[in-house]
Amino acid sequence: MPRRVLPLVLPLARVLLAVPLVAACAQQGDFGRPAPTAWNSLIDAAGTFAAHERGEPASLFPFTEDERALRDRAWRFLMPARERSVFDAALNNLTRARVLPVGWRLSDPAAYVEAITAGPFRSVVSRYRRLSDDLVADGRLIPAFAETASRVVRADLTRLQSLPFITTLDDRDVRSAAMRVAENRCLIAWVRRETAARSASYRYALEHLLVAAPEDEAVAAERALAFLDSRRTLLDPLLPADAEARCGLVPPEPAEVVLVRKG
Repeated sequence: MPRRVLPLVLPLARVLLAVPLVAACAQQGDFGRPAPTAWNSLIDAAGTFAAHERGEPASLFPFTEDERALRDRAWRFLMPARERSVFDAALNNLTRARVLPVGWRLSDPAAYVEAITAGPFRSVVSRYRRLSDDLVADGRLIPAFAETASRVVRADLTRLQSLPFITTLDDRDVRSAAMRVAENRCLIAWVRRETAARSASYRYALEHLLVAAPEDEAVAAERALAFLDSRRTLLDPLLPADAEARCGLVPPEPAEVVLVRKG
């Protein structure tokens, strides 16, 4: 490894080795979100550092009130609806904070139904009800996230439009502003991607519960799923359709090749 790379890699390695221990101690706030403690602040700071080292957008500018609210509201959608183990929870929290790259976590539609059916339970009806509760809770939280995201997008547009007219900024300030705009947009794109993945996991759970143990409660779960999907459309106008690909959250669409016959 080249010597010039070592000063960057070694501090990051130390952070990555230490943070899982910190993550296990991370305190939870309201609605399961991380509480604003020194432990959780360290995880988020390590995430910014790690994202920067990977070449992802990472700004050191302080958050505005709306930017902080956006991250608080994003938490539910960036973490799995149901955890299968404490270790999974720690890894997912490190991914949410960007200590670990988003791409390491492969989509697993079966994870949710495995989590809600693990262990003994009296009646499968309770599993249907838990599914319905999670669906409705997600659907109810999307409008508030979309409204906050809309304000952040408008503020970022103002930020970018003002840059050419401010002469006291240096290159670092301009870069930090651009990185914050990219951070915000990619966070919104990430939530949009995760809400689609959650919907797919919920549908997978509903279909498998229905086949394994048909119950009248499946009707309520189907309605709750339709409710969630209708709310997810609020996220579509916030960013272009290819935002997830631009942020590296999904593979880009292959370019169309046009063959031209000569002569």
